[in-house]
Amino acid sequence: MVPDEQMQLIKKLSIADIERAQAYAKDLIQGLQIVRTFPQGVTVFGSARISDPNNKYVKAAYKLGNLLAQNGHAVVTGGGPSIMEAVSKGAYEIGGRAIGFNITLEHEQFPNPYLTDCLTFEYFFARKVMLAMASKVFVFFPGGYGTIDELSDILELMVEKKMPIMPVFLIGKTYWKNYQKMIADSVKLGYADAKTMKIFKITDDVTEVVKAANKIGHPKVSENYYDGFREASTVARVNNHDAKMDQSAQGAN
Repeated sequence: MVPDEQMQLIKKLSIADIERAQAYAKDLIQGLQIVRTFPQGVTVFGSARISDPNNKYVKAAYKLGNLLAQNGHAVVTGGGPSIMEAVSKGAYEIGGRAIGFNITLEHEQFPNPYLTDCLTFEYFFARKVMLAMASKVFVFFPGGYGTIDELSDILELMVEKKMPIMPVFLIGKTYWKNYQKMIADSVKLGYADAKTMKIFKITDDVTEVVKAANKIGHPKVSENYYDGFREASTVARVNNHDAKMDQSAQGAN
């Protein structure tokens, strides 16, 4: 039965609140319908604003997509131009799977033509959930606010054990050195967990990403790494709570 307090809250919800919740659910359900059709692949993040096809990071992204597809790994991106398009193209051109989780924006974001699967989201948070759930390895090329936001989210969730710890690569030693210093300074000041520094690796060599993906292998479509993760955490919390309650009861006696 639903607790009285929860029923009172439900009654206070406006029609707009309910419609908004339904829209959130629609984004998530549609995303899961795609995620559940392929083994977890490699999610690649990066700028949508690099227009030069000869840019070294665009070339590296293309090479990475090509190598991942050659080794049977699906490529997952935000579905847009620039870095996302390059890695998708690299996979697509040799018959690999390139999944794009697009987002509705006022500028720059449109599905690139090298996607084998594409879904456009209304909400950033739902899109980020799918970009995470679809992946066994995370790759971050240079990018702006969105890329930094996505990287920070992934690292925080791993540190706080809200998602499994998986390989995280930052491509571009020159670009990411300042980010690394910022995190290191935050750790020294006690603002960040030292574990964060051990999760990600900065490199210029995209073959390291492929090696990490090959080491993990190809999980079955039915065996997403997130399956059971939340339940395991919940069981631990419930057990700890029950243990404390037992101790309290014993103390009262």
